[in-house]
Amino acid sequence: MPTTEVLFYQEEDGTVPLFQWFQELQAKALEKCLARLLRLEELGHELRRPEGDYLRDDIYELRASLQGVHYRMLYFFHGTAAAIVSHGLVKELSVPSR
Repeated sequence: MPTTEVLFYQEEDGTVPLFQWFQELQAKALEKCLARLLRLEELGHELRRPEGDYLRDDIYELRASLQGVHYRMLYFFHGTAAAIVSHGLVKELSVPSR
């Protein structure tokens, strides 16, 4: 199976939101996120939980966790050969209802 080209969304001013987010991460968390990007490159559309998941409206997430913190990178596919990774975020923990 050929690899999937992983590309990064870039703003008009040239900034790459994912790279800016990477600068906020601790080294171990960054390492885990980079490993997920490699898996996306290797598996593309075949990537499944726990490493990746489909959200909705053709948006997917790469999933990484470290010490109870859940990191997510959002991406979408352009055809069958490329994945565009747009943004990263830390998933909020749910607040228990009263």
